[in-house]
Amino acid sequence: MEHDHAHHHQHRHNRLGLTFLLNIVITIAQVIGGIISGSLALISDAIHNLSDGVAVLLAYIADRLGQREKTAKHSFGYKRAEILAAFINALVLIAISFYLMIEAIDRFANPQVVDFKWMLGLGILGFLANGFSVFLLHDDHHHNLNVKAAYLHLLGDALTSLAVIVGAVFIWAWGWTWIDPLVTLLISIYLLVHTFNLLKESTEILMQFAPSSIDPDEVKNSLEAVRGVKQVYHIHIWRLTDHSIHFEAHIELDADLQLSQTRDIDRQMNEILRDVFFINHVTLQFEYKHEGSGKTC
Repeated sequence: MEHDHAHHHQHRHNRLGLTFLLNIVITIAQVIGGIISGSLALISDAIHNLSDGVAVLLAYIADRLGQREKTAKHSFGYKRAEILAAFINALVLIAISFYLMIEAIDRFANPQVVDFKWMLGLGILGFLANGFSVFLLHDDHHHNLNVKAAYLHLLGDALTSLAVIVGAVFIWAWGWTWIDPLVTLLISIYLLVHTFNLLKESTEILMQFAPSSIDPDEVKNSLEAVRGVKQVYHIHIWRLTDHSIHFEAHIELDADLQLSQTRDIDRQMNEILRDVFFINHVTLQFEYKHEGSGKTC
């Protein structure tokens, strides 16, 4: 099983690597083509491609780091590296999107000649390559935030390349050069919306917000329903990565039980957390206070 898992991992790495190379090659081709043909849409498509290349590279590096051993100093291993990577990637992409939008608006005012042949050819190249990449990553995209981000990006890329192709056909048929900045705007807005979601999710994880799917009050009530429990407080729920959720709390008991007697309560609580809320990393501190000691929060 372990061997199988490692093999699967290697397989995923190879696919990510291949996807990354493909993206870099297309980016270079599209930037050169965009400069020669005067098409901003091609350049925006290239940036989009590059962003995916970067997303894929980050997924790859984070995946490698995530496999590294935990140490006493880095007790969570390097799992958060991928979240930090996703965050930085998102910030850079948002900046690029704004830049492209400003450029496109400028183009509306000062139309430029566009050579549709380059635009068409490289649009088709981008479309094929992204289609192929989507096909490569399809198996893994449910398992991991970064691979999923890369996959969605690539899917979006195939669509943006399609927009470039359509734009080129319009320019070819009717000579409408304003189609070029229009396509650029659409691609940039699309990039912005997608990236914003990635930024939001990675920020929530970095800020250690409780995952949106879990209501802390509901968790508290479920745990306080366990027999022998007086109250549950000092609750902290946070995500280490997009998958692993951590929980810690203080449990005040009705009676001054021996440690061996708390085992049953502990087991019940762990079961509730695991089965109802899908939380696997649990730290509980059991306490017994006499009346009149005053409750601390």
